[in-house]
Amino acid sequence: MQLSVNDYIGFAGVLILLIAFLLNLAGKLSKDGLVYALLNVIGAGLACLASVLIHYLPFVILEGTWTLVSLFALVKFLMRKQVG
Repeated sequence: MQLSVNDYIGFAGVLILLIAFLLNLAGKLSKDGLVYALLNVIGAGLACLASVLIHYLPFVILEGTWTLVSLFALVKFLMRKQVG
């Protein structure tokens, strides 16, 4: 099996998402923290990009939504830091 650039982008995104998830489950990252939000935005964004590149709409929708929700959490975190 020959891997393409699209595959590597997707693998990177999924790996980042899984690392964030596992670190959260292990109690090493708070779900409300900056690092968790950043990992989710980057990981989901890369996975979404890979899905766009391979024209797989179900995962474009899934990962695009995940990216937007994570971006919202990141903005919320940053706004809380500015106020407090």
